[in-house]
Amino acid sequence: MGTHVIEAGFPVNSDDEFEAVRDIAAASSSTVCGLARVVDDDIEAALDSGVDMVHVFASTSDVQLEDSMHATRTEAKQRAVQSVRRVVEAGATCMFSPMDATRTDEAFLFEMVEAAADAGTDWINVPDTCGVATPERFGELVADIVEHSGDARVDVHTHDDFGLATPNALAGVRGGADQVQVSVNGIGERAGNAAYEEVVMGLESLYDVDTGIDTTGIADISRTVEQRSAVPVPGNKPVVGDNAFAHESGIHAAGVIENSETFEPGVMTPEMVGAEREFVLGKHTGTHSVRKRLEEVGFDPTDEEVHTVTQKVKESGVSAGHVTATDLEQFARDAGIARREEVRV
Repeated sequence: MGTHVIEAGFPVNSDDEFEAVRDIAAASSSTVCGLARVVDDDIEAALDSGVDMVHVFASTSDVQLEDSMHATRTEAKQRAVQSVRRVVEAGATCMFSPMDATRTDEAFLFEMVEAAADAGTDWINVPDTCGVATPERFGELVADIVEHSGDARVDVHTHDDFGLATPNALAGVRGGADQVQVSVNGIGERAGNAAYEEVVMGLESLYDVDTGIDTTGIADISRTVEQRSAVPVPGNKPVVGDNAFAHESGIHAAGVIENSETFEPGVMTPEMVGAEREFVLGKHTGTHSVRKRLEEVGFDPTDEEVHTVTQKVKESGVSAGHVTATDLEQFARDAGIARREEVRV
């Protein structure tokens, strides 16, 4: 699909993960990245796995320094600089992340960013590790970090604890970030990360940014990740949920049948993401949708027959909650609707 970087895993975590990262690095045409703490063994494992990029991270918020990393600010800075230098010396692309940036004292955050940039990192990642940023604040923070990053480019990493992962990621781009870390279907720690499909389509369709991604593969990769991860995609999930391009309301369906832009974004179509439009039958269904569905399965109904079946659909929608294609065909047969005659040559 043209994804620029694949962060394949944490090579030091286990032999299995090391092998997985190594195999992905060997097989992928994208840049492959391995994750590492500012610990020698982590960095060597990442380098040994054959990745193109090593993403090193160190806690910078006081709460994480004290109760997670168990280091002082000075120690964290020293270890960060040493780690960046080791990656750069090895010839790999380096990304440095001041973990929990959005809860870090800004003066110290900028100090860490400048130190990593001076040590030669190629990228500075700005992580909203605990998902507490707002789009306004995050965009401003990213813009400030750009000013302190020297020759390094800026990347953002957002979490969805308050449902703001995608808005924050887009705000980060507006603030000057060149890259966004995303995950398919938004899966990730706690409430998840910025969703691949939402960020890509937001940039492409709303901000007119050419991401270089083949968006027609989005629906397919979403289904694959859903199946392999066993993390279900909600029906109302933006872009890839079953309801993203589905219409039940009679008013909506009638409008979309005539012109899809009446009740869809217009700048994002199902075809753009490899999905299909669907007209759902239920208690809100109108005659336009029923006629369309009947004709699709080969019936040739009169106006009166359409009204009769529509009433049955509404009644079934109230009692059963949904109406299947099989139900519709049974309603059509009960109403005596004729099928279109086949024309043979």
